[in-house]
Amino acid sequence: MSDTAPELFRSARLACWFSAWAAGACSLDDARDAVVGTDAAHDVLGLSDEPVPLVLALGMLRTTGAGVATLALPAPGDLTGLGGPPGFNADALEAGEAVLLPSSGLGLVPTAVGAGVTWQVSPAHQSHTVPDLAEADTALRETLLESSARLADLDVPRWRPEAAEGLQALRHPAGEPLPAAYSARAQRAATLALRCLALCDLALDDDGGAVSAWEAAERRDALGRLARSARHALVAACSVGVRAA
Repeated sequence: MSDTAPELFRSARLACWFSAWAAGACSLDDARDAVVGTDAAHDVLGLSDEPVPLVLALGMLRTTGAGVATLALPAPGDLTGLGGPPGFNADALEAGEAVLLPSSGLGLVPTAVGAGVTWQVSPAHQSHTVPDLAEADTALRETLLESSARLADLDVPRWRPEAAEGLQALRHPAGEPLPAAYSARAQRAATLALRCLALCDLALDDDGGAVSAWEAAERRDALGRLARSARHALVAACSVGVRAA
């Protein structure tokens, strides 16, 4: 794994850069460019009869009263960050990510379309399950220690040398994936969470050298707990907002 943090989810980019722009901490063009990244283009559905380019949609969303955006990274059995209604939750769960704009009662779910992305705007309720940053950061670090010990006992490094390298890299995570206006703690939590999620994706790719069904189940449980904790930490880091410039 490299010394820089893996790339943010699209919804994390939108949540963070919308919040930064709404607080006056970056320009509209910078926000649009950061959200689009290497994609061809982003369009927003549901604000007009026709798709609206992202740069115009950000302004339209701002006029609805939207300020701080929050992130959701739902997984089966874990809808942290979502507040309903059921239809929006289902769409977010299918995509694995969503952005909520609590002040406006709206939410956005992305869909990749070729080299571009469309965002569907729908009514969305404010979530009361967004984790506290300090608590989520601490919980992730504790889960990482626990999971590392369990994986070492299962000799995962022997099965997947890449996983061993990833665990070692997590000791000193580097990079600042969020806009500069976010706090140092949010940056650190987001960086560690992203690297943990990348490690889990790598290690869950197969059952490695597990010699029994019990070993395979233990391995997946340890990685699943780590991934859940990492998602919560990333949601917390991307949902705290920034200070107005």
